[in-house]
Amino acid sequence: MQQNDHKPRSHFMKKQFLLLAAIALSTLSFAQTSPSFGIRGGMSHAGLKGDAVTSLQSLMDFSNGAITTGNRTGFFAGGYANIPVSEQFSIEPALYYSQKGYELNGSFSVKGAEFLSANAKAQLNTTYIDMPVVAKVNVGGLQIFAGPQVSYLTDAKLRTTAGALGFNVVDNTMDAKNQFNQWDVALTGGVGYQFSNGFNISAAYDHGLSKVDNGKSFDSYNRAFKVGVGFRF
Repeated sequence: MQQNDHKPRSHFMKKQFLLLAAIALSTLSFAQTSPSFGIRGGMSHAGLKGDAVTSLQSLMDFSNGAITTGNRTGFFAGGYANIPVSEQFSIEPALYYSQKGYELNGSFSVKGAEFLSANAKAQLNTTYIDMPVVAKVNVGGLQIFAGPQVSYLTDAKLRTTAGALGFNVVDNTMDAKNQFNQWDVALTGGVGYQFSNGFNISAAYDHGLSKVDNGKSFDSYNRAFKVGVGFRF
């Protein structure tokens, strides 16, 4: 049943990607001037919201103590095309390589030596290809933008580590890609500033709308703050 259900979801995500591409291409017909191109990169602070703790605990066998959560700090980088529709309005499709993930910190007991209270950590490291298409308003260099984003999961690794009494008891990395959906849909938006010399700065927030869990058993969604710098040619 799960395999049959997965195909419709995959087709749906692909349709979303084709829709974004159609929006970007159709905008070219309304463009008043030629599109410009640029590159952008920066830092990201990503995490999971919802039943993220429950979802990750299902992949581990050592979390039975107090648990704290944290986000993953990574980077994103890629290119974009800015398609002017009017003097103050444009459409901007982009393609970014983006690091996301999550972190759990807890404790566990070594079988046969339960008196050892070891600190444990689980790090979910995921990478996506983000494909946003945003509408952008430009007022004297100040930019406000928002739009849909489709992302494709390229890799997902879950690393579990733990130590007690100065010794590394557990250090294991597993491929968790099959536990997560290949496609993710989000809304993204933010603010930026375009300088006359081509450089620009931006700050954005990605709000995931699709459950990242492959079986959709948990309400876990990607969230990310991004701060970047770029250059428009």
